[in-house]
Amino acid sequence: MKNQSKPILFSAFSLFLLLALGSAAASSIPVEAEDEREFDYIPGSEKGPMHWGELRKDWEACKKGEMQSPIDLSSERVQVMPKLGEIERNHKPSNATLKNRGHDISLQWDTGNAGSIKINGTEYFLQQCHWHSPSEHTINGRRYALELHMVHVSTDPNVKNNITVVGLLYKTGVPDAFLSKLMGSVWSMIDKEDERKMGTIDPREIKMGGKNYLRYTGSLTVPPCTEGVIWTINKKMGTVSKDQIKLLREAVHDYAEKNARPVQQLNRREIHFYQPNEAATRN
Repeated sequence: MKNQSKPILFSAFSLFLLLALGSAAASSIPVEAEDEREFDYIPGSEKGPMHWGELRKDWEACKKGEMQSPIDLSSERVQVMPKLGEIERNHKPSNATLKNRGHDISLQWDTGNAGSIKINGTEYFLQQCHWHSPSEHTINGRRYALELHMVHVSTDPNVKNNITVVGLLYKTGVPDAFLSKLMGSVWSMIDKEDERKMGTIDPREIKMGGKNYLRYTGSLTVPPCTEGVIWTINKKMGTVSKDQIKLLREAVHDYAEKNARPVQQLNRREIHFYQPNEAATRN
């Protein structure tokens, strides 16, 4: 997940101050590896997931970290936490760029221009989204067809966990409407690193479904595997067509057609589950 940030633009009055403070804060946010030649997803490869932590010193967390992602979201480990509250979503339309990064397809907005979500009182600004196929997170050991990651960052230098990701799982079925709008541009970038200016894209068109979600603290799922990432996995699944999955896989390089990192150990972490009605049963 690419984590480069630009200053947040709220109003003409605050522009200068945010340019000064926002840039300094953004520089401290860990950036995922952009050069896909440095790692791959091929089982048994010397650059595969089992060896990411050995390839570079600053990637050691991939091997030695105790809070790595993805994980299996087992119902036996989940604790119901009704006090977590609903996700406060305040996304808005903004200019976006579609990129083929070799290891995934990413849609990127200027940080701050596409709105934010609020978690634990902290505002995190949407930076980009990208897709993994099959899903990286599993539920009771089962992988699903696709997983979308919406990456948000905080530019507040006093915030310890400055990255949060909303994960959406998909099973095969009717086409995803949001992906359908991007397919023509994705097709034009098959097997080549490239980018397309997409004009105004509304992230609110990414449907999150129900209000129930799972939350835990983990890491980036690609090098440098930085820890302290707040993960929110929406409980309700979307659907995606087989043709959409096929195109996302064909577009990236061969070693990333199945770009899902293996499930990592939970260790002593907790998985919290939020549902609006405390008395309701999990579904």
